[in-house]
Amino acid sequence: MNRAALRVSLPLLAALGRAGASSEDDQEDGGEDSPHSQEKGPGHSHWSYEDREHWGVDYPDCGGTMQSPINIETAKTIFSPELRPIQLSGYSLPASEKLKLRNNGHTVLLELPKSLAITGGYAQQYRAVQLHLHWGSPLGPGSEHTINGHRFAAEIHVVHYNTKYESIEEAMVHPDGLAVLGAFLEVGPKENPYYQEILEHLHKIQREGEEVLVSGFNIAGLLPDNLKLYFHYNGSLTTPPCYQTVKWTVFNQTMLLSHKQMLMLVTSLRNDDSKPLQNNYRLVQGLHGRRVLASFQTTLISTKHSRGGDGSAAAEGHSSSSFHAGDVLAVLFGVLFAVTALAFLLYIYKHRSQNTRLDSPTKSKVIYTAATTENTA
Repeated sequence: MNRAALRVSLPLLAALGRAGASSEDDQEDGGEDSPHSQEKGPGHSHWSYEDREHWGVDYPDCGGTMQSPINIETAKTIFSPELRPIQLSGYSLPASEKLKLRNNGHTVLLELPKSLAITGGYAQQYRAVQLHLHWGSPLGPGSEHTINGHRFAAEIHVVHYNTKYESIEEAMVHPDGLAVLGAFLEVGPKENPYYQEILEHLHKIQREGEEVLVSGFNIAGLLPDNLKLYFHYNGSLTTPPCYQTVKWTVFNQTMLLSHKQMLMLVTSLRNDDSKPLQNNYRLVQGLHGRRVLASFQTTLISTKHSRGGDGSAAAEGHSSSSFHAGDVLAVLFGVLFAVTALAFLLYIYKHRSQNTRLDSPTKSKVIYTAATTENTA
């Protein structure tokens, strides 16, 4: 790919706090999944979610066969023991560090310092650049990825680039250039203090191009506690230019926001047409033969009872005379098991209130039954 066509303008680089320069003719906006999103002016992105089916006209990669987001069918995922827990470094920021929060007309975007990184779970180290959100409206959910056809209320993406490259601009055109951590957001019973660090400032950036400085906080709090359970696949940026260079990690555990917080997210901002910024998600794309790996088992392993051979068949023939007695014993054992299980459930219900303090009010576990194991090494 022609490197000159990939350079971005000085205002775009300045928005990220990175040095660089290019002519006005070389400007290119990479959407919110890339670091290029910024206010109106040179390099402003003119694509919209209302015209998403035509993105491929101006951005050829958007019509590719490795596009994101996707629908993750848990029964078709492949359990890979090679997928290790995601490890983060530098994600807890002091309040003295100021971060730029911006409405770029497509989403709310928080720029992140280069000290944040993925240091485990990937073959190489990836440095954070920014995070942003996708959501629906008061009438419906707006996550980008879906699980078994289910769309969640919202979704967070934390964008990183491979540190083997000098910059995000260089990295984003290489197959191993980008890594995005994604998590689903749902409505829960309590306010989420980590998301409040962002949401409480949305009224200051209602219009496209507006930005505000916010105090540093623990960015890891925006992601699940359990970074061991996730889905992984190769895909793309979910906005133009849709570069197919993203290694996706979509966590199994969801994040919980209060109803008031979710309403604040979906109603506070306006887009570049001064209309409510809502339903800023891309529809799911085809897999086209791609594999979706899981770091955990996601469907029940079917237990097949096979018989040994002639000896087993003979034993079955000789057991006919004792069939009724065996049947009665099976029923008795079944009743005993049911009574024991009921007693256990009553015990758990009685003592559940004593253990509720151990559950996180801002995390929710999406529990799937387990998957056919396949070693992908």
